[in-house]
Amino acid sequence: MKYIIVGLGSFGASLGEKLTAAGNEVIGIDTNMNRVDNYKEKISHTIRMDATDEYTVSGLPLKDTDVVIIAIGEDQGANIMTTALFKNLHVKRLISRAVNPLHQKVLEAIGVDEIVHPEEETAERWAKKLCFKGVVDSFELSEDFSIVEVKLPPKYDGQSIRDINIRKEYNLLVLTTISKEEVTSFIGKTRKVDKVRGVAMPDDVLHEGDLLVVYGANKDIKRFLRES
Repeated sequence: MKYIIVGLGSFGASLGEKLTAAGNEVIGIDTNMNRVDNYKEKISHTIRMDATDEYTVSGLPLKDTDVVIIAIGEDQGANIMTTALFKNLHVKRLISRAVNPLHQKVLEAIGVDEIVHPEEETAERWAKKLCFKGVVDSFELSEDFSIVEVKLPPKYDGQSIRDINIRKEYNLLVLTTISKEEVTSFIGKTRKVDKVRGVAMPDDVLHEGDLLVVYGANKDIKRFLRES
């Protein structure tokens, strides 16, 4: 896949390195030439550019880019201006970084697809979410093994854990499952909350919308998601 990351601070640079290492093509952009030089050997392409300049940004390969991530953190004004510019240029998927609740509200008003909170979420987790289609969250145990939260593939709706045979077919272990449950507050409002079902059992039946918490090798997780 092809990514553009604007802002090569600690989060943006780390994310760019991990996405590049996973075999993706990444364009890393920053106004700081030192940062651009520091990561030119670790990220596919690095460019010194003012990403608030519409003329310059419009020259980027936006139609061929799958995801744009605005990782600017130290300058909220530049973050918002850059996010709005890429939104107006109709990129396929736009993710932006928020540093406080008000900043998040502005980004939501602009209409970004997803919001990143680097203080709470690591570049490693976002790299997995972006590289592995279907991954909701992840926890890296080592370079090769992870625990990931994945959306149940539609073809498994109504089947049990035993039926899908994930252990034999993909060498993966389902640790638990999470379903959405509707609850009603004391004032009568309803909302959906995550319900963790406990340790997964072979006869647990899976339903559309469920999440599987799976442990295994990254290569096996990727194969499961690709084939599902």
